[in-house]
Amino acid sequence: MRTAGAPISWGVCEVPGWGRQLDRSQVLAEMRELGLTATELGPEGFLPPSPTRCRSLLSEYGLRAVGGFVPVVLHEAGHDPLPVVRAAMRAFMDGEVDVVVLAASTGGESYDARPELDAAAWKTLMGNLRRILKNAKEFGRTVTLHPHIGTVVENREEVQRVLDDSAMPLCLDTGHLLAGGTDPAELVSHAAGRIAHVHLKDVDAAVAGRVRAGELTYTRAVKDGLYRPLGRGDVDLPAIVGGLTRAGYDGWYVLEQDVVLGPADGDLDGDPDGDPGGPGAPRNSGDPKGNVRESLAYLRKLTGDETGPESGGTGNGRSGSGGTGSGEPPGEGRA
Repeated sequence: MRTAGAPISWGVCEVPGWGRQLDRSQVLAEMRELGLTATELGPEGFLPPSPTRCRSLLSEYGLRAVGGFVPVVLHEAGHDPLPVVRAAMRAFMDGEVDVVVLAASTGGESYDARPELDAAAWKTLMGNLRRILKNAKEFGRTVTLHPHIGTVVENREEVQRVLDDSAMPLCLDTGHLLAGGTDPAELVSHAAGRIAHVHLKDVDAAVAGRVRAGELTYTRAVKDGLYRPLGRGDVDLPAIVGGLTRAGYDGWYVLEQDVVLGPADGDLDGDPDGDPGGPGAPRNSGDPKGNVRESLAYLRKLTGDETGPESGGTGNGRSGSGGTGSGEPPGEGRA
């Protein structure tokens, strides 16, 4: 299992006002301390824009970049996404980054609202996916589409439409899929051949249901603990990893537990994003490094690999409230 980290697990995100943004030196050092040897790039500005400088910086921490999140508008007839995507693919080629992780952006700055596409917008989106795949051959990069809350490819019907009407590979983000209404284990069972990259998350299904019902914004849900360390939520991770293994998947598993970090000084007054739910620090803001350590330990238990990063962790399987899987091992600019 090729396992990588992601800056979003340390709260580093492209959304304005998302939360406290940690310095890259702390994030990369903690990845190294956990034994990780690969990471996704994170948002623009987190790492140096020069592919050479970026590669050199990561190597100082014993890391390499394996993918990067590229949100781009794909559905607007008057907007050509190809220049932005080609620039990303060229930079990834120069920086020896394997996977371009596209998201079908709404064009807005947050993931708290999105439009419903009409037939013409869907036709434009599919046409752009075809053009992007054709151009990807020039750069030798793997390009995937990431179904993502707050984008125009979010729910089960939209994911299936991409599968039916395009040849675009998917980034299987177990958390965003479940939160958007798609069972990621079921998706693996019938479309494993379309999965070219994996973001592993666990999810509190009750909080996800409140997002789908419109009771919580996505940002508020993340603050309220939507994402959990692996094994503490409701994603059937044994079925997903087992199904991908049986299908011959040999790509990356990127550990992502999106978090919003609270103030460093402990000032808990106010709620800066204005979302419902009242004042207070995010529930999951306490210990990003500890959360990733726990997820790594769970993966080692799941796969029977006691030689992976940070051996001796404290993963405890599917022990969180509301967990529905058995926890038994089978026979991834988030993410």
